[in-house]
Amino acid sequence: MAARKIPRLARGVSPPFTALNAGSPVVNMKARIIITPKKAVLDPQGKTVQNALAHMGYTGVAAVHVGKFIEIELTGSDSAAARPQLEEACHKFLSNPIIEDYRLEIE
Repeated sequence: MAARKIPRLARGVSPPFTALNAGSPVVNMKARIIITPKKAVLDPQGKTVQNALAHMGYTGVAAVHVGKFIEIELTGSDSAAARPQLEEACHKFLSNPIIEDYRLEIE
């Protein structure tokens, strides 16, 4: 199967990942990205969940932080080569580094 480039996301920006033309790609790795609000940023959704838990009788909940979980299936087996590309994608596109932190795991 021949690889083709994914269309550009924005003018002058070409993503480093490739997609396969046909069939299901062989998935050798998974990247998991967990994005949460920074501790100093107000998290109204987390506060709402915390209040709802308290009203439902769940005690001892000191704080709730609501975030995002993204799982990306990758072809290939070189996690060292994939990590910088994923770090760039997390920083530029998947998270807002001003108000969010992220954690990247590749397995």
